[in-house]
Amino acid sequence: MAPMASSTARHAPTVGFDLDMTLIDSRPGIHAAYLALSAETGVRIDADLAITRLGPPLEEELAHWFPEDRIEEVGDRYKEIYPTIAIAPTPAMPGAREAVAAVQALGGRAVVVTAKHEPNARLHLSHLGIEPDEVVGWLWAEAKAVALREHGATVYVGDHIGDVRGARTAGALSVAVPTGPCDEEELRAAGADVILPDLTAFPAWLESYASYATVEAADVS
Repeated sequence: MAPMASSTARHAPTVGFDLDMTLIDSRPGIHAAYLALSAETGVRIDADLAITRLGPPLEEELAHWFPEDRIEEVGDRYKEIYPTIAIAPTPAMPGAREAVAAVQALGGRAVVVTAKHEPNARLHLSHLGIEPDEVVGWLWAEAKAVALREHGATVYVGDHIGDVRGARTAGALSVAVPTGPCDEEELRAAGADVILPDLTAFPAWLESYASYATVEAADVS
């Protein structure tokens, strides 16, 4: 039988995290960026409405305001102005730093998988002092499974039904927090395995999850 210490190390979890409205409250920054884009282009964008449906890729939101042949150009401009406008006003979600740190304290790896432009995602995390092991951008819903599988994530934490679909496609446990546009009922109906009120509850849940996985590994050994 393998020593218990080896089982514990072998089963240190790799956990994926969504970014917007899971680790960061991106509403203030995105609101400001949309207002700036609207002023620059002369096209009306209802920023108050836009920030109620965060999660999907930028292009899906821009399609509500711009014709198809302008979306690429306007999207590129949005990404250019974003760092100077959206980073500073964006706070961490309650428990975000502690959630990432809890994974690493167990010897695991924390991987941020987001639909956001990856350089801007990295700027947010650096500004807020959140230090995951990897950051992967430009993946949404089921496509997130590509990165989750590549990094061996057994858990994916997110606030949107798209995150639930990504976790399930990857064969990872879906842990959902109703801190974004999707409420608990929607997340549960989408197939979330675990629903926590917010990330402040995550470290305790993770400790229980990791302990259970370790016991299972020891029994198999």
